[in-house]
Amino acid sequence: MRARIYQPARNAMSSGLGKTRVWLLEYAADEAREIDPLMGWTSSGDTQSQVKLQFDSKEAALAYAETHGIKATVTEPHKRKPNIRAGGYGENFATNRRGVWTH
Repeated sequence: MRARIYQPARNAMSSGLGKTRVWLLEYAADEAREIDPLMGWTSSGDTQSQVKLQFDSKEAALAYAETHGIKATVTEPHKRKPNIRAGGYGENFATNRRGVWTH
């Protein structure tokens, strides 16, 4: 059985980092998906591909994979640089602005 251990990326619709601190173990599909001829739905007999396990650390996920005999590959996350502004969000509404604020 093969699996992938990774840290999920942030949601593209927000700048927050929620749900990105955990590590996920996701099984790789062993069977190809099939298209149902009547309804057109895709299906597979492989139920392990639906399983995602959450861990607090990469080491915990690797330990779980090792104890259960799962061949796991680790994908390291790409960290973004912090976007820290001097005044923060409140600077947009500052009353002591020296120049005219326009869009």
